[in-house]
Amino acid sequence: MLVLKGTTTGYLPYLKYGPGVDRLGGAKMTYLDTAVVLQVIDSVGDDYIVQLSKNHKAFIPKENVQLSGIESKPPYYLTSSWNVGGDENNDVVAIRLDERLPYKSIQMINPSRIVVDIYGATNNSNWITQHQTATEIKNVYYEQIEDDVFRVIIELKHQQIWGYSIAYKDKSLRISIKRQPSRLALKKMKIAIDAGHGGSSRGAVGVKTGIKEKDCNLQVAKKLETYLKRRGAEVFMTRNNDEDLSMTDRTLMLREENPDLLISIHHNASSNPEVSGVSTYYRYIGFKPLTVTILNRMLELGLNDFGNIGNFNFSLNGPTEYPNCLVEVAFLSNEADEKRISDPHFQKKTAKKIRKGITDWLKDNK
Repeated sequence: MLVLKGTTTGYLPYLKYGPGVDRLGGAKMTYLDTAVVLQVIDSVGDDYIVQLSKNHKAFIPKENVQLSGIESKPPYYLTSSWNVGGDENNDVVAIRLDERLPYKSIQMINPSRIVVDIYGATNNSNWITQHQTATEIKNVYYEQIEDDVFRVIIELKHQQIWGYSIAYKDKSLRISIKRQPSRLALKKMKIAIDAGHGGSSRGAVGVKTGIKEKDCNLQVAKKLETYLKRRGAEVFMTRNNDEDLSMTDRTLMLREENPDLLISIHHNASSNPEVSGVSTYYRYIGFKPLTVTILNRMLELGLNDFGNIGNFNFSLNGPTEYPNCLVEVAFLSNEADEKRISDPHFQKKTAKKIRKGITDWLKDNK
C-alpha cells in the first residue's frame, strides 16, 4: 500500500481532533514527540489531515510535518515486549514498536490511571518484565481495542497523578511517570509561577483605570513567589519583568525546569460588564483537585464564583508533566472587580489564598 508519508518536526508538534478554531486554537488531542511517522491523506487550510488508524483521523499544523514522499506502508506494525522499572526520579514503561507511531494519552481517576492509545499498532507483546524499581506503578496491562489501536493501561498507587511524559527512544515508546514526593510540604516543592502576557501582549485592560492585565498578573505572581519562598518552597518564575514570551517559550522553559506544579496567573475580561468573579481552570481530570482547593480559598475573598472549568484548551494547561492550575483572579471588565484588582492589599490577599490552596491540596494527598 502506497501512502504519503510525513514525520513530526519542530517544537511541540500536536494533533487536533478537527478543523474547529477558537481564540485558544481549537481542540487539541495530544502533543507528540518529533520524528513520529504519519500518513497524510488531505489538507485543509494550514493543517494536514492524517490517518492515525483505520477508524481514526486527526489534524496537525503543516509547520509541524516534514513530508518525505510516497512510500510503501507495511500491512501492520507490531508491538514487542515491555520493560517496566524505575530510574532515580521516575517509573518508566518502555514498549518496543516497529515504528515511531502516533499516540494519545488520557487520565482516569478512582482509581488513578494513565491510558495511552498507540495508533496503527497491533499486539505482539507476549510478556511484560516488571522490576521492583517501579514504585509508583501498581499495575500495567494492555487491550487491543481495535485491530490497529493498542491501549496501554497504567494503574498508579496514589490517588493524585503527579505528571508524566511520553517520548520515543529510537523505536521504544517510553512513558515516564513522576512519583509522589516522599514529603508533601511546601518546603519540599519546586513550584513554577507564570505571570500571563507581558511585553507587547498586554492582555485585558481595566474598564475604568486602564490598568493592564500583564502588569496585574506580574504583581500577583511576585507576591505569590514571596509567600511560597517564606514557607521554604523553591520557586521558578517564567518572567520577572515586562517581556515578550511566547507560549512555546514558556512551555519549553517549564519542561526544562521540571517543576512539581505550575500556577498560571491571569485576570479575566468579558464583553458583559456585569460578569464578575474568580475562576480556576484545568485540562486533565487528574489535575482537577489542585484547581478546586485553590478556588475554594479564593472564594474566601468574597469574589463571585465564576466556576471551576475543565477540559480548558489553554496552552499552559496542556503539558502532562506536572499538575497545573490557571487562576483567573477577577474581571478587569467589571468595575467592582477592577477596583479590587488594582488594590495592592487585595493582591497580597490573593497571593496568600493561592498559597493556602496549594497547602490544602498537599494535605489532601497525605
